[in-house]
Amino acid sequence: MPESSAAPAARPTPSEPVELSAEDAKLVVLARGARGRVGAVEGAAVRDQDGRTYAAASVSLPSLTITALQLAVASAAAAGATRLEAAVVVTEASTLDGAGHAAVRDLSADAPVHVAAPDGSVLGTVTA
Repeated sequence: MPESSAAPAARPTPSEPVELSAEDAKLVVLARGARGRVGAVEGAAVRDQDGRTYAAASVSLPSLTITALQLAVASAAAAGATRLEAAVVVTEASTLDGAGHAAVRDLSADAPVHVAAPDGSVLGTVTA
């Protein structure tokens, strides 16, 4: 995979058992579904300023590699979203990938990015 100039991986802030709002819990369900449908490494979902949601799975092709979070943000932007309210990535990794994090920050400086395990349990949240 080519070197990326995106920000380094961000480590989610460990926290006590995380209580998500109903809207953010829905993002976890959508991200898990996107990941599971195609057996992808990661799934992600975002919610835009109008409450619309976009879900995606990571893609790894010979000519294209994109993280689930990048693809979810790209789908939102392509649909006209100008701001994100929240994002979720479901992954087996212990960190949030830098490229996905940077994509979220392109549309929102303060949207929480929840990182969840494949079973849906939230590992932590990146807010910066």
